[in-house]
Amino acid sequence: MLSLTAFLTLAALAAPAVSPSDTTLPPPLAAPEAVAATPLNPALPTLFIAGDSTAAKGPPTATGWGVPFADYFDATKINLVNAARGGRSSRTFIREGLWDQLLAKVKAGDTVLIQFGHNDAGAINDASRARGSIRSVGEETEQIDNLLTKQPELVHTYGWYLRKMIADVRAKKATPVLLSITIRNEWKDGKVERANGPWSVFTAELGKTENVAFIDLTSLIADDYERRGAEAVKPFFLKDHTHTDPAGADLSASLVVAALKNLNGAPFARVLSAKGQAVAAAPLAAVVNATRASRAQPVPADPKLPTLFLIGDSTVRNGQGDGNNGQWGWGEPLVTLFDPKKINVVNRAVGGLSSRTFLTLGHWEKTLALTKPGDFVVMQFGHNDNGALNDEPPPPLRARGTIRGTGDEAVEIDNVMTKKHEVVHTYGWYLRRFIADARDRGVTPIVASLVPRKSWTGGHINRAPYAAWSAGVAHTTKTAFIPLNEIVAIRYEALGAEGVEKLFADANTHTSIDGAELNAASVVAALKSLPGAPLDSYLVK
Repeated sequence: MLSLTAFLTLAALAAPAVSPSDTTLPPPLAAPEAVAATPLNPALPTLFIAGDSTAAKGPPTATGWGVPFADYFDATKINLVNAARGGRSSRTFIREGLWDQLLAKVKAGDTVLIQFGHNDAGAINDASRARGSIRSVGEETEQIDNLLTKQPELVHTYGWYLRKMIADVRAKKATPVLLSITIRNEWKDGKVERANGPWSVFTAELGKTENVAFIDLTSLIADDYERRGAEAVKPFFLKDHTHTDPAGADLSASLVVAALKNLNGAPFARVLSAKGQAVAAAPLAAVVNATRASRAQPVPADPKLPTLFLIGDSTVRNGQGDGNNGQWGWGEPLVTLFDPKKINVVNRAVGGLSSRTFLTLGHWEKTLALTKPGDFVVMQFGHNDNGALNDEPPPPLRARGTIRGTGDEAVEIDNVMTKKHEVVHTYGWYLRRFIADARDRGVTPIVASLVPRKSWTGGHINRAPYAAWSAGVAHTTKTAFIPLNEIVAIRYEALGAEGVEKLFADANTHTSIDGAELNAASVVAALKSLPGAPLDSYLVK
């Protein structure tokens, strides 16, 4: 997200917000307006909101969270469509055609946030709204002559209506996400009301039975309110106990964003604005069926194509490569800079490992087995090579350090972690091993110096000795070299300490998506300048 300017497609089905206590009559049929007032950019993914007045556009005293939600996303990278409509239940959102209007805009790869419940508690049949759904997630039905629409209607359960929405979204090859309802400003003994009917419980149950991501927004908001206290929360509710002012809506929106950060694969990490990136991820317990499932190490998607392998530590691939805790290695955005029709880019880096443990724990052997003549491997190590050669209890036991330098020195140890005898070599020895093994397989090795930490002295980024050592190994082995440490350090210094802050997701080592993208762009720039530019023809033009 290096660009935060441009147009954001925000389409709100504008209608006055209707609270459960209002007597305003909603129209029996939705006004024939388009879901998106402004054409969507078909090249971008779209994030839709289906819900009621607690998400919808309304007056300042009843601002739904879907309105400030737009501020958390980068307009150049995603369309945002707030199709929530005040006064609607899951039943009437479908009955009045609002759901079909939204669905007509959904395409493969989009996401639809679904949040109902406040108005499903209403009467099933009356002359004013007739919007209630049967309180169940089962298949019960009730045949009525609708006093409002003057039409016969088969009323279903709350669960039935949400299951229909889920199935419809999936049929479009898009992703549904369920949200429990916002909470009311009702307090007792210092605790805010969390159970406004069974709707949040029903939604959570549907998340499990339908294997759909479920965000427990009810608990997220309640926890936040209780930390603030009743008096601090009171100004959010100017109209009634249900609808919030813009500040309250913004708080709810930020909590939705916090929860979205824990969706499996972090699908929104690259489309957040600076405001969205600044939001801390919600507790994992608040997001069900969406937390980080274990992911196998990637393999070449098309074995017929050449492959660029990446090996290294967490600064290349953090965790499972899904942006957990907002932390990204540069290898993930690098993938998007190459044409997948021409080359595979396979990021096999493993967080916490050194050049030594990447070899001794078997990761290099497994990676090497995937290679074939004509492939490439970029290696970047150093951050963890400065650890202890052998740890002493108590844990953590890592025993991952290498002997400093590039010589042939060696030390024999009884490894306390692996319980095996081991000969530990220098940092340079392990790099030379990777280079030799790659060449034996007909693979082109490329050495990259480690990306720098956010560590300053007198306005300059501190350089690491491992950068010089990796350069020395590349020189003596006649291996292509990317001076990544120096390239990125110079870019950081040009930005200054304040400008570099947003590039990191922790104190000084792991980058945010912005930082990872900057580092990936630096890698590509260096690859283009290599003699013969061997990877240039594979880049996205």
